[in-house]
Amino acid sequence: MTIFRFLPALLFVLCLLPTGADAQLEMRGLEIGPWAGASWYLGDLNTDYRLDRPNAAGGFGARYNFNHRLAAKLSFNYGKVEAYDSDSNNPFEQNRNLSFQSDIYDGTLQFEFNFLPYYHGHKEYFFTPYAFAGVSVFRYNPKTETDDGDLVELRDLGTEGQLRGEEYQVLSTALAYGIGFKWDLSYEISMDVNIGVRNASTDYLDDVSTVYPDFSDLSRSRGPVAAELYDRGLMLDGEGNRIDREGEQRGDDTLKDRYFFIGLGFNYYFGDVRCPSYGNKRRR
Repeated sequence: MTIFRFLPALLFVLCLLPTGADAQLEMRGLEIGPWAGASWYLGDLNTDYRLDRPNAAGGFGARYNFNHRLAAKLSFNYGKVEAYDSDSNNPFEQNRNLSFQSDIYDGTLQFEFNFLPYYHGHKEYFFTPYAFAGVSVFRYNPKTETDDGDLVELRDLGTEGQLRGEEYQVLSTALAYGIGFKWDLSYEISMDVNIGVRNASTDYLDDVSTVYPDFSDLSRSRGPVAAELYDRGLMLDGEGNRIDREGEQRGDDTLKDRYFFIGLGFNYYFGDVRCPSYGNKRRR
């Protein structure tokens, strides 16, 4: 995923390049449609880019084409993400033994650049790869299962010693970027496939970020469920009791969490392809 770090800068440079392709045509207009696919998470509970736990994702978007190269898209998306230390090959993560799952409700505004000239209904320019960058606002709420199988919201437990009223927010922002490919099925109908990454501004998408809190303080202020779930480590002392790891590393707060979507979309085009001299609709 390292290549995606440079995508926003690349997209900016590409947008400054000349866009001349077919000087006789211009394209403007709106297209809307749904998409469906899968979502994944990358962060403290998935540091080695495992893709073994995909979840269903989908959404709806509206794209406005400014011309045959540039477009803007507003989308509303849903996905579920999850991760388990038990899936890791890292001994530290295996011993930490944490897990989470969360629904994500995402709204994204992005700007797109078509690498090839693209005109709906054109016999030659009916497909193009593209890149995009933008911003997202999303809501999340990490949860985990207790030993009894109950699903519990982790934010309310203050698992890293947060004081009441100072818990992390469940609404956050992200830098959105990615690549895709779109093509026409007919003049009005098109499809696109893309991968979109979200670099979140929060490190608590998974409820893991800094260090273990004091067990006694947490148990007294948050109760027995918090005391059970903040440290599910497999490390025991000589008497079979769980080792208190106050102040030891629980997560890495220098790297924020990420999630991403891979999806296939269908779009209906309401605009037209024009000849600038006459403004007539041209289907080719």
